[in-house]
Amino acid sequence: MLPISALPAEQARRLRGVAFDLDDTLLDHGRLAEATYSALFRLREAGLSLYGVTGRPAGWADVLARVLPVQAIVAENGAVVCARAGQRVVLRDSVDAATRRAREQKLDELLARFAQRFPDFEPADDVRARISDRTFDIGEFRQVAAERVAEAATFLRALGARVFVSSVHLHATFDYADKASGAVRLLARDSGLDATAVRHAFAYLGDSENDASCFAAFAVSIGVANLRGRPTLGPRYVTSQPMGAGFVEAAGVILQRACASQQL
Repeated sequence: MLPISALPAEQARRLRGVAFDLDDTLLDHGRLAEATYSALFRLREAGLSLYGVTGRPAGWADVLARVLPVQAIVAENGAVVCARAGQRVVLRDSVDAATRRAREQKLDELLARFAQRFPDFEPADDVRARISDRTFDIGEFRQVAAERVAEAATFLRALGARVFVSSVHLHATFDYADKASGAVRLLARDSGLDATAVRHAFAYLGDSENDASCFAAFAVSIGVANLRGRPTLGPRYVTSQPMGAGFVEAAGVILQRACASQQL
């Protein structure tokens, strides 16, 4: 990984937008700092389109798409999107209603078996706002040992579920999306670019294992200093500051490099 200060001006100049994780990337332990909020507006005022990409639920994404200066929020690790449509925010599911109902039933059955085997795991407090997955708290309000998380993930995968691990949650789903597929599909739709071009036209910022697909997908991939877990592929660049301060640092470098290029 290279320091974010090594980002070439040429790459910054090509960017049309920035996509970013929420927990422990944009947010500091669930809180949005004033400087981080300001950085979002500075990026937007520079003409960059902004997209959140998170494991958080559709219910949260619906609110965040209304109050943050973003085009959309990709939620539930790529399965659903809440996007601005004029003055409204619309929910787009990646599957039809019948498929969603069938997967919900499978998730309920999975949850019953999981609870018998892992009674020490507690559902995340945002689970009631979810559509496509079931999620357990492993680092938000309680800490679960990494070995226990790995054991639970293995159990869920053996039952046919796909599993994502973030800095705060363990996710189980029967959807086939991930953060990268959900983000690239949306960005291509909004920008009119093909999937390959999108990967060079948008930067991505993240902090944990479930960001690995986006670290792999985007040419300008940035990890904040609190990068954790064992992503299969890490980001190309890393900030010196953690969480929201790291987001502010990355935004400053992107803006400085892009503006310096325009002045040449």
